[in-house]
Amino acid sequence: MFTNNQITIESLPKLEDLKLSKIALKYRTILFLNCSTIFLGFLIIFLILDTFVVDESLPKTIFFGILVVWGLAFGLSLGYANMSFNKRQYALRDQDITYSKGVLVHSVTTLPFNRIQHVEISRTFLARKFGLATLHLYSAGQSGSDLSIKGLPLEVAQSLKTFLSSKLNE
Repeated sequence: MFTNNQITIESLPKLEDLKLSKIALKYRTILFLNCSTIFLGFLIIFLILDTFVVDESLPKTIFFGILVVWGLAFGLSLGYANMSFNKRQYALRDQDITYSKGVLVHSVTTLPFNRIQHVEISRTFLARKFGLATLHLYSAGQSGSDLSIKGLPLEVAQSLKTFLSSKLNE
């Protein structure tokens, strides 16, 4: 006989009770280096333009004003990178993996193991230098449902890949 019992919201597991693991602290350094590289590039371009293109009629107050705005934007970017680093966390459970990220737009993605079709590890140049990796989980379903966890220590990423691959083969 068919039954369809009601489930109360109070009986559902709470996301707040889930113990999330932080990604490697070294990943914050990569975020800072990426941010610094971009802002250093802008500074170099600005200094080249100021030296070779802008004529002497441009007041130095505008030059210093632009430098102040650049410094504030750089500081805000580093602060945002730090806050976003602190929001990146993951958890592995019996049936799924959960990843939390985002400062302005916070998202928590839970991917059941039975939806995962492919698992791979990638490493950028900086990630290799710091011993980190990105774990990519490709799922069945529509685009945008894939999951990438950046900033994992290589050993952790390899362990997770091995574990998830064994789950896929079951």
